[in-house]
Amino acid sequence: MHPSLEAVVLVPALALLYATVVEPRGARAAAAAAALILIFASFFTTLQPLATHTFLWAHLLQNFVLAEWAPALLVLAIPSDRFRKVRIPMLPALALWLATYFVWHLPWIYDAALRRPHWLLHIEHVTYLVAGVALWWPVVRGAQNAGAKALYLFAAFVLASPLGLVLALIPKPIYGFYTHAPRTWGPRPLADQQIAGVSMAVEQAAVFFAVFALYLSRFLQEEQRDPDVFSRVAR
Repeated sequence: MHPSLEAVVLVPALALLYATVVEPRGARAAAAAAALILIFASFFTTLQPLATHTFLWAHLLQNFVLAEWAPALLVLAIPSDRFRKVRIPMLPALALWLATYFVWHLPWIYDAALRRPHWLLHIEHVTYLVAGVALWWPVVRGAQNAGAKALYLFAAFVLASPLGLVLALIPKPIYGFYTHAPRTWGPRPLADQQIAGVSMAVEQAAVFFAVFALYLSRFLQEEQRDPDVFSRVAR
């Protein structure tokens, strides 16, 4: 076992919040449980020391959980009659998520967080989760039609994809922390970075394309029922 604050503080806090305030039922409760299990597993198992001491790919896997997978499930878990007045516009939500991803991946900030695991790294992880909830909120709970949501998801993928490609293609390691990390097994620093970059690119393509395809399909169905829906999306 490798407990961290994310596993022993954040997960119980979220569980208490959802049990006492959100109160999901049925499939929504299952979505909340899946999100909490993902976060707990990412920060309580062997993945935790691999991410904080040795491998970039392991750290990025934790980031995927916090910035994309768990937030989507947490938003899906909220009953439709809760927080109906909360509206997060698409452009600010997307900007916040992109800024969070890109700023924390700047080499000097990334290394600084890893060298301060008792406070700055936790701040990084919380901001990923908050930005992820903001990203998915307009998709799951927004009033926009399916066409607007499909465009939003496509924009998220296109604007975020350069980060993974840079990590995969740059010819030298850019994170000093992982370059000098002691390794007794596994890929060397450059190969580790390439694996991380390819993983990020593939993961974002799979997640965003799947949800984009879902909303595009819904939009096309709406367009068949109402030919004027396309002009409303364009506006």
